Amino acid sequence: MYKFSSRIRYSEVDSKGILSLESLLDYFQDCSTFHSEDVGAGLGYLKERRLAWVLSAWQIVVDRYPRLCEAVRIGTAPYDFKGFFGYRNFLMETEDGERLACANTLWTLIDMEKMCPARLTKELTEAYRIEDRLPMDYAPRKIALPAEGGTEKEPLEVGRRHLDTNNHVNNGQYIRMAREHLPTEYVGESLNLFLRQMRAEYKKQAYLGDKIYPVVYENGEIAAVSLNDREGQPYCIVEFEFRNMGSERS
Repeated sequence: MYKFSSRIRYSEVDSKGILSLESLLDYFQDCSTFHSEDVGAGLGYLKERRLAWVLSAWQIVVDRYPRLCEAVRIGTAPYDFKGFFGYRNFLMETEDGERLACANTLWTLIDMEKMCPARLTKELTEAYRIEDRLPMDYAPRKIALPAEGGTEKEPLEVGRRHLDTNNHVNNGQYIRMAREHLPTEYVGESLNLFLRQMRAEYKKQAYLGDKIYPVVYENGEIAAVSLNDREGQPYCIVEFEFRNMGSERS
């Protein structure tokens, strides 16, 4: 597994002094970028061939959020390539090997000229070493929403700060948007809720100037946010699963 070491920075923690979910996601995304660059299949390689990896699904499971200044190792490895798709695990652990969080992701290779899926080449896949899947409870890729009962929120407009090198909304920005629209009972300081799992299903790309219409669904310890277009079709669906802190560590 490809790994790099880091230390939790002040800019990466929340009001409780622990790593935020958004920063954890950034660590994982950076790790896959470092990995691809180091094996010679990074952004430059893809750009020359007019290709791009687009994230189709996230599943992040957290055992413990590391604290400010805690030393950590972040790792990643692909475990399968098939057709248009790449499957990649992520891991964050302490220097002593305590597992803090892990993730499963599905990526789609896109032909940026035709804007359609591109078949994986032998040259691209052989740049990586396939490893065994990490042990974790793998959830379905698709997220089912209730047929009704969602609460519509004020729309937001995609700005330059939301874009990545492919000029569409970065996958992590959708998670930030969804978190901003969670009801206060899920994010209030007075409640001891532990964000145990996050899943995201990416449906289509949003671009500069697009309007995004959040719809929030609540079901006990699970909350979901569908980030929709004007017609109600989702760009991305994000599901958050919480646990009571009485049975979890922070």
